[in-house]
Amino acid sequence: MIRYLIRKSFYGLLVMLGVVVAVFLLFQGFGDPSRLVMGQRADAATQENIRKELYLDQPRWKQFVLYLDDVSPIGIHSKEEIAQKGLRGWFVGGNIKLGLKWPYLRRSYQTKKDVGQVLMEALPRTILLAIAAMFIAVVSGIALGVLAAVKKDTWMDTTAIFTSVLGISAPSFFMGIVIAYLFGFVLSDYTGLHLTGNLYHTDPFAGRHLQLQNLILPAITLGIRPMAIIAQLTRGALLDVLDQDYIRTAYAKGLSPRVVVWKHGLRNALNPVITAITGWFAELLAGAFFVEYIFGWTGIGKVTVDALEKLDFPVVMGSVLISSFFFILIGLLADIMYGIIDPRVGRG
Repeated sequence: MIRYLIRKSFYGLLVMLGVVVAVFLLFQGFGDPSRLVMGQRADAATQENIRKELYLDQPRWKQFVLYLDDVSPIGIHSKEEIAQKGLRGWFVGGNIKLGLKWPYLRRSYQTKKDVGQVLMEALPRTILLAIAAMFIAVVSGIALGVLAAVKKDTWMDTTAIFTSVLGISAPSFFMGIVIAYLFGFVLSDYTGLHLTGNLYHTDPFAGRHLQLQNLILPAITLGIRPMAIIAQLTRGALLDVLDQDYIRTAYAKGLSPRVVVWKHGLRNALNPVITAITGWFAELLAGAFFVEYIFGWTGIGKVTVDALEKLDFPVVMGSVLISSFFFILIGLLADIMYGIIDPRVGRG
């Protein structure tokens, strides 16, 4: 099992390196960063200083090496760079230090803030939204899939299948607009929900108040598609399991249908469902961009869309790297869960 996880971690590092290369190459040539920082009226001397600070006066290959050194958790930096960039970590050496550090995602063109700080302030809201959406999707999807499998070929089964197909077919941004308009505007007096809203509401007199009700509509919108897929996977996997000999043996021993389905049947049908859950959780973290933008939820997605509108490329690049890291991390966690549920995975 340990060797299996080490191998998976190594593959994850290679994928992350590939993402860094792709991000660096994709955002080359989109305007002059010195003008994006200072505006079109910046004088030549100021532009030259900015280009030097951003390493734009270096050859392209050296720019990539310096970028890789910044975003890597292990890097080589001078004392001046450590102080100038505000790097945090453990460094050893003289004037040139080797360090284990937090990745440095550089600074925003617009706000001049550290990109890592900007994204870390927004990331908890996106994680909270993804967890809430995944909770809705898992509970509703598994319940719907089990109901469809147990009531196979009845109107309940047909309704469950139709609902899941509808959920898969509807894009999140379209469902977001429909749900926001219907429940946050037309029926707002009855639901008590608003078209847009953030996790906190700041009042100049009463201070900051938690507004968890603003989480409901974006979480439902984001959870619809994974719920539909989980429902279909649960139904299909459970139907296969319920045809196995040991299930018939369990019934023959006098166990109740509830115990057979939920304890013996569902547990052995969970592997494809776990794949969907872990894959979709990472997808939700990366795919919440438009949902956050529609509902005004200031997570990492909305921050990234706002940065794209302002051509603030360091924020966008940092967002892509963080999203990719979560994809890899959640995939590794999924492998650990496989090993717990089915030890044959680790041995294989």
